[in-house]
Amino acid sequence: MTIEQITLFGLLGVVFALLLWGRFRYDLVAFAALIAGVIIGVIPQASAFSGFGHPAVIIIALVLIVSKGLSNSGAIELLARFMIDSGRKLSSHIGIMSGLAAALSAVMNNVGALALLMPIDLKAAEKAGRSPALTLMPLSFASILGGLVTLIGTPPNIIIASYREKAVGEPFQMFDFAPVGLICAFVGVIFVALIGWRMIPRARGDQNQAQELFELDDYVAEVRVAHDSLLVGERLRDVKAIEESGDVQVVGVVRRGNKLPGIPAWQVIEAGDILVVEATPQVIEELAGTIGVEFVGSEKHERALVAADTSFMEVVVPEGARIEGQSALNLRLLYRHNVTLMGISRQGEQIHERVRRTEIKAGDILLLYGPTERLSEIANWLGCLPLAERGLQVIKRDKALLAVGLFAAAILAASVGILYLPFALGLTVIAYVLLNIVSVKKIYDSVEWPVIVLLGSLIPIGAALEASGGTGLLANWIVTVTQGYEPWVVLTLLMVVTMTLSDVLNNTATAVIAAPIAVDLANRLNVSSDPFLMAVAIAASCAFLTPIGHKNNTLIMGPGGYKFGDYWRMGLPLEILIIGVSVPAIMLFWKF
Repeated sequence: MTIEQITLFGLLGVVFALLLWGRFRYDLVAFAALIAGVIIGVIPQASAFSGFGHPAVIIIALVLIVSKGLSNSGAIELLARFMIDSGRKLSSHIGIMSGLAAALSAVMNNVGALALLMPIDLKAAEKAGRSPALTLMPLSFASILGGLVTLIGTPPNIIIASYREKAVGEPFQMFDFAPVGLICAFVGVIFVALIGWRMIPRARGDQNQAQELFELDDYVAEVRVAHDSLLVGERLRDVKAIEESGDVQVVGVVRRGNKLPGIPAWQVIEAGDILVVEATPQVIEELAGTIGVEFVGSEKHERALVAADTSFMEVVVPEGARIEGQSALNLRLLYRHNVTLMGISRQGEQIHERVRRTEIKAGDILLLYGPTERLSEIANWLGCLPLAERGLQVIKRDKALLAVGLFAAAILAASVGILYLPFALGLTVIAYVLLNIVSVKKIYDSVEWPVIVLLGSLIPIGAALEASGGTGLLANWIVTVTQGYEPWVVLTLLMVVTMTLSDVLNNTATAVIAAPIAVDLANRLNVSSDPFLMAVAIAASCAFLTPIGHKNNTLIMGPGGYKFGDYWRMGLPLEILIIGVSVPAIMLFWKF
């Protein structure tokens, strides 16, 4: 290997290690690697930021805005509500929800599809009296599978299509992915509906029914002791109201900004003390009437709102949300937006800091308290998804048909070659803004900027690796390992390697690195590169083994009450199944 190749492999190794560690955001890691590569001299300075103008980056950004417009129009929400019936058998419910998720994901961002359907699924679980753990994982996996069907279904498809244009002079078209993608999505949805959900650990389905999911005794919240409280001058252990409740645990006492040492039960309480408790909002409200405590921050709402209506909202934090990595104190949530972060539920972890100072992680469930009419707006500003039907969202249902029609026209124009896809999507976005389907103020909020930065940073690194011959070395290793075997064996090994990487890395990053390896493999075998590129597109998107492999898997972790090790139980058979059906399908539709 040359010095340049060693340096690039070392740089990518550091990137992979940091992404696996998860301590730093993936977009910052990728951008830092890009800058480091330029400084070291392995990435040409002139092309350092070329990735941000790449067609794949533009298409992904435009698709996200269009997805927001389809959501705002209410077309998808109305369709989902029409098809959902909580009285159906579990397998039927999972089949219908999964099929709908897959269909939506084929034409919009799959994270957005899950965001639309998850609250509906939670409501259906509540009405049916079952744990949502039985349905959320199939829903997430189905939304991922649906993205395999079209060019715009998932970022890896867009990346692969753009790379094919570079390799052979013509990109994959909108529905080139459909023959293989439809087979994979259909088989995958049948699997999760009939068999897959039964592989979810029984404890997840038994430990909490839907109505118990948010009776979160692991909610960490803060209450202030009022001057006339029965607690003043008493030890917590001697207060019968707390003992008789049985549903609240005091885990700390904060006095004048400092957490008191020792066991909370033995502390003598003073007026103004803040108690850090584990309980449900309902239990704390009951205690407020008996012992005289109040939510921290509630006095501001009382002063500011007078008789205004206030309420709670439970939201889940997706990866890349504004509040991820921040605390309520850093965002000045209460003072700027009149909304209080009342509690945090973090699956499987104890929270030792004060609630408002706790750094929020993806997958956390937050309890927000504030003016009813503003909670949905603030939840959206934070980048969080509500865990209830979104009755407060402003839906422009009178523009539903118009929004769908404009999008369909853009897809048709791009498919028959009248317009280049980015131009068609761009015109759709302009129309959505002019028709106020997407607000001018909200248009940039629709874009997942961390994904854009990640892709824009990794494209030059991938190009440098390819130019240095590094991807050729990897391709040569795979050819050596499979020496003497048929091309389909090499293709299968490529899928296994790509899928394994995608389970622990961002699927966009996986596609950027694996695409040039696929072309090198095809060239060494003297066969068409199309089957190998299609294999990478399928494998890069199918991340089912871990909650970190795909944003949707992270999103359902808290609401579903899943553990890290729950995913592989259904995910591993599904990945094996996808490889088993996709390899013959690729061989059938894309000849070597």
